Amino acid sequence: MRLLRHLFPPSARRLFPADSLQRIADAIHQGEQRHRGEVMFAVEADLPLLAVVRGMPARARALEAFARLRTWDTEANNGVLIYLLLADHRIEIVADRGLRGRVSDEQWRGVCQLMEERLRAGEAEAAVIRGITAVSDLLAAFFPQDGSQRDEDELPNQPHVF
Repeated sequence: MRLLRHLFPPSARRLFPADSLQRIADAIHQGEQRHRGEVMFAVEADLPLLAVVRGMPARARALEAFARLRTWDTEANNGVLIYLLLADHRIEIVADRGLRGRVSDEQWRGVCQLMEERLRAGEAEAAVIRGITAVSDLLAAFFPQDGSQRDEDELPNQPHVF
């Protein structure tokens, strides 16, 4: 069954056309005005067939995307990737080590549940923006934008469609 979902996945470009991707990038930018963390979003329609045959879980692919996009490449180690794998109906959140011990697994699951509600309603863009807002709320609690430190946008805000 999983193989079929990956052979005939939903279209990431149809769910997230260019104007939608721009609104998501704007949401990331707005969220980052409240904290010193870095948020990234990546969506992938399906996995390569060999990865599916080998049983690669969405989490492993999200970790690969985290590394490939260099989400870890921040001064405070506070990058967060929201990864969506359409064929598997999976949302994965990968946070850098600066958030370890600060944000619990339950809090990350809560963000995923917020997104799942909107995805089930057929509102992909709203789901992602809701997730970005929730992640930004968590980052603002631990890395507030207080003006005492120079903060630069260390990672691109533009979503990645694989």
